[in-house]
Order: sequence, then C-alpha cells, then structure tokens
Amino acid sequence: MSMITKCLFPAAGYGTRFLPATKSMPKEMLPVVDKPLIQYGVEEAMEAGMYNVGIVTGRGKRALADHFDVSYELEHQISGTSKEGLLTDIRRIINDCTFSYTRQSEMKGLGHAILTGETLIGREPFGVILADDLCVGEDKGVLSQMAEIYAKYRCCIVAIEEVPREEVHKYGVIAGSELEDGVYVVSNMVEKPDPDDAPSNLAIIGRYILTPDIFDVIRETPPGRNGEVQITDALQTQATRNMVLAYRFKGQRFDCGSVEGFVGATNHFFERWREAQSA
Repeated sequence: MSMITKCLFPAAGYGTRFLPATKSMPKEMLPVVDKPLIQYGVEEAMEAGMYNVGIVTGRGKRALADHFDVSYELEHQISGTSKEGLLTDIRRIINDCTFSYTRQSEMKGLGHAILTGETLIGREPFGVILADDLCVGEDKGVLSQMAEIYAKYRCCIVAIEEVPREEVHKYGVIAGSELEDGVYVVSNMVEKPDPDDAPSNLAIIGRYILTPDIFDVIRETPPGRNGEVQITDALQTQATRNMVLAYRFKGQRFDCGSVEGFVGATNHFFERWREAQSA
C-alpha cells in the first residue's frame, strides 16, 4: 500500500499555447491518440496507489468532470457492440477512484492553484500532477518512483530533468548536492531564471510530492514572477526550514503544453497503440 493516497491535478489554466483548440475545450482533454491527457495522469496516480483524485478546475472545464463519470446514453448505444471494450479503461478508473473538484476563481499561479486544492487534500501528504507534462516511466511511473523516495525520506520532492541551458528560462531550476543516485538535497530553487543566472540546468517538471505544511508556506509566500504565487518560491522557503529533495526520474517527458511536445507524445503513443493492435 502506498503511504500517499491523494493526488491533486491543477487544471484551471487557459491553455493559451493551444488556441484556438482550447478556446472552449480544456487543454487537459486534448487527446493523445485515444485518451485525453488527464486520463494518462490519473492512471499514473493510480499506479502509485493514489486513488483519491482532486482536480482544481476553472470556468469552462466541465468536460473534466464529465469524462470521469458514467455516460448512460453512450453506454446504452454501444452496449453489446464491438465498441463497448473501448470504455474498459475509463470504467475501471471511475469504479476505483474517488474524484473531488474545486474551482480556482482567478489565475494566480501554480502555488495558488495548489493552495486552492487544500480543501480536497486536508492534512496529509499528496502527489501533484500537471497533466500537460505527459511522462512515461522506464519500469514504473514517475509518481511511483517518487512515492518510493517519499517512503524513505518523508519530505517534499520535485521531479527534475536536464534541459538545454538556453531553455532554463521556461522552468523552475534547482541547485543541490547529490544524496544518492539521482536524488538531490535542494539548496536553491529559482523560478524561470535567465540562462546566465541559472544555478544549474536541472529543471523542475510537473510532478511533485508535497507534505501538508506546504499549504501554510504558500499562504505566506508573496507573489513572485509575473505577479503569481509560485510553488517554486514556497518550496525554496521549505528547503531552508526542512529538507526538500529533487529526483531525476527514470523515463521520458513530453511537454504537451507545446505543439512540438504534443506531436512527439502522439507519435510515441501511436507506435505503442499500433504495436498493441498487431499483437
């Protein structure tokens, strides 16, 4: 059994990099082959033992709740046909998981979105998945890998990967000392630094495990870059008070918030889909 049972999905953003496709459809519902982005994320959370799913939504995001609910009309129409099997995965998710929703009334950054989810999480450790970072683990999912590290150290953990130095301005970036293979004790975190000022090229991606005291830290964190409350700033404060770890995960990440990453993910999962069809 996982020590962590809840996973939070901040999903209130506008998805402006994919306009006009995301004008009326949540970016988290963009399909990669035959499943929406958020379903890949929920399946990753389930693999890590996190069956209580909290989703922070916003205006125009009702499709997220509808996707993780029974569609009686659709099920009736395809009952007994060859297409019925296409709903097997989503039926399993609906049956096995508990979904809770709350709305972020205004966009004030990822830190604020996570704080908005406090009502869904309570006072226990939890995972965080940003669905537009679609991750493929090597032997197990990225969140499963992180949960194993949490069981050992019981502190906040961020997932990191090496990025080209010229791209560090897109990410939160860490500096730290290696505790064990691929695991770093964070000494510094900077949100979207200039390449010349970046402490490293180890960039934080959209997977976190957080302890519940992070909510109090976020509450006292002033708005940072772009006037938004950054989770990076809150974790930097956390790193000065307690230990925060960064984990270089084993696997591959697709930035599905960008067209290039989305197409890369589609090609990757299409190859897997085609292999499954021919098996």
